[in-house]
Amino acid sequence: MSSLAFRRLTVRYGKRTAITSFDDLVRPGEWLCLIGPNGAGKSSILRAAAGLVVHSGEIEVDGAPLSIRSARRRAELVAYVPQSPELPADMTGAEYVLLGRTPYIGYFGVETDHDRSMVANVLERLDLADLARRHLGTMSGGERQRLVIARALAQEAPIMLLDEPTSALDIGHQQQALELVDRLRHEHGLTVVSAMHDLTLAGLYADRLTLLHEGHVVSTGSAAHVLRAETLSEFYGVNVMVHHDDDGTVVVVPKRAIS
Repeated sequence: MSSLAFRRLTVRYGKRTAITSFDDLVRPGEWLCLIGPNGAGKSSILRAAAGLVVHSGEIEVDGAPLSIRSARRRAELVAYVPQSPELPADMTGAEYVLLGRTPYIGYFGVETDHDRSMVANVLERLDLADLARRHLGTMSGGERQRLVIARALAQEAPIMLLDEPTSALDIGHQQQALELVDRLRHEHGLTVVSAMHDLTLAGLYADRLTLLHEGHVVSTGSAAHVLRAETLSEFYGVNVMVHHDDDGTVVVVPKRAIS
């Protein structure tokens, strides 16, 4: 179990500032979901934590800066599922998921029985065993996205970053993938930070939501606290109805404007 801390994280692309002085502590086993309209800075936070963009401020795992870690050690600590991954068309599903084991494979590059068993287990739990021998170039976008999630799970890192992990999936596979992440979170103390556009799914799975707008935090807390019709109207520019079920589920339903 590991914590992930952001201390005055700032990300700039040229003259444009994507994130300004972002501070947060994601506790071991917690699921934080970043929400907000396009350009709010959600992906920039995840990409900074994955070491993919230059940033100022500090990102720490268990109190130690990630910046002082080697690339291999960083991969052992943090797994990242990008929004639009590039996958080699001539690689099989099993070969691709096995790449998640790279941080643990020795210098001679030979995977162990444990590595292969881990891959087989993840493929089975995500209902992807039939894709193990198929080449990525023959698969649909949804099938490839599920394999990207499988690769991250096979990495066995204590922290998982998910950037729109279900955007290419149908509703059944959305729930299947998120349920598996949530199950592993509870079984192994996985710490999760995700960025999601589906506000109902975000509230359903995350312990805490953080609403971003133009690189700044405007609201953070439970789904019931953040997902308010007036708040969403102000920062998304939409007309919605927010329904609270008896079990605590918060459902966000778009409403058509009345002319």
